[in-house]
Amino acid sequence: MAQPSRTLPSVFSCLGHAYMHLFTAFYFVIVLALERDWSLPYHELIKLWTLGSLLVGLGALPAGWLGDRWSAAGMMAVFFIGMGAAGIVCGLVDGPVAMLVGLAAIGLFSSIYHPVGIAWLVRNAKKRGKALGINGIFGSVGVAASGLVAGALIDLFGWRAAFIVPGVVSLATGLALVVFLRLGMVTQGETVAAKEPPPGRGDMLRAFLILLLTMLIMGIVFQSTQAAMPKVFDLRLRDIAGDGAFGIGVIIAVVYMAGGIMQLAGGHMADKYALKPIYIGAFLFQVPVMAAFAMFGGMPLIGVAVAAVLLTTAALPAENMMLARYTPAKHHGLAYGIKFVLAFGSAPLSLMLVSAIQARTGEFEWLFLILAALAGLATVAAILLPGEWRRPRPVAAPAE
Repeated sequence: MAQPSRTLPSVFSCLGHAYMHLFTAFYFVIVLALERDWSLPYHELIKLWTLGSLLVGLGALPAGWLGDRWSAAGMMAVFFIGMGAAGIVCGLVDGPVAMLVGLAAIGLFSSIYHPVGIAWLVRNAKKRGKALGINGIFGSVGVAASGLVAGALIDLFGWRAAFIVPGVVSLATGLALVVFLRLGMVTQGETVAAKEPPPGRGDMLRAFLILLLTMLIMGIVFQSTQAAMPKVFDLRLRDIAGDGAFGIGVIIAVVYMAGGIMQLAGGHMADKYALKPIYIGAFLFQVPVMAAFAMFGGMPLIGVAVAAVLLTTAALPAENMMLARYTPAKHHGLAYGIKFVLAFGSAPLSLMLVSAIQARTGEFEWLFLILAALAGLATVAAILLPGEWRRPRPVAAPAE
């Protein structure tokens, strides 16, 4: 039996974050090719992801519970293998009904990652903010790669390859994880002792209830922006992107990579400074950014999109650390499951909002004005969170 590796769990957690976001975002580019191939309108095709996006949220709660009670590493293997197989199936279907089923399977298996993979990472990390920041960059790489990979594969080989090739890669990664599990090189890990005094029950309840609202709003803002962005660029940036899917994919990749790097800075700030002002600031600045998204075009639109992604990703380490702080360690998987029920369970609402506004107006101005108003509401809610405005001094951990 080989010795457990301290590196492999982090590697698989980061890869899982990238794969999950790639699989849940690449359909927004693939749908542009399906419009032409299946001769169906955009607002009908985008709805095929509604059930899958719902399952990304609904599956998070039982996935987090199983990760706590059974095995986080084992659930990660199920995640990689199941999601990869579902992607391959989507690449082989011939009609909307079969595509709906295949996308639903992608949503169900991808729901495993966040409540299991993030809790697994937090459980083992000594510097949680740094670890979450690095992990978050991989998530942004996944979103960025969704446009780049899907666009390139569509232009070179067709939309089927955009499903099948990532599916094969995910399946192979899952089989590799199974091998490492059998060899004993990947384990559950041990919980790292906290260095801060535990919060009281009143603060825990208050924080959790407020976080339920802010996490829901952040989910709606993220899901709506991610779903609409390829079509917004298709409508407003054709003179820059050209006629193929690859040009749109490149711009999306640039936006998410530029914004996603901020997660490392966000993780550093979350380790060094108080969490509450970081979280409030991220929502506060989203208000003018979403308003600008409603009005801008051309190169300024790309800058606005980068700012929107930057603010969302910068808030995530602080949000995940607050959730861990105000939740008992033995229930972290369940707590993250609840978070991602909200974050990804909001996707059907977001998709219906995107579809309805685009069908009625042919554009997305009203979508982003609504998101600006929601960001303002989240700012007010975040101000009511318990917590320090300055980083509290750590206290010594109790002796074992």
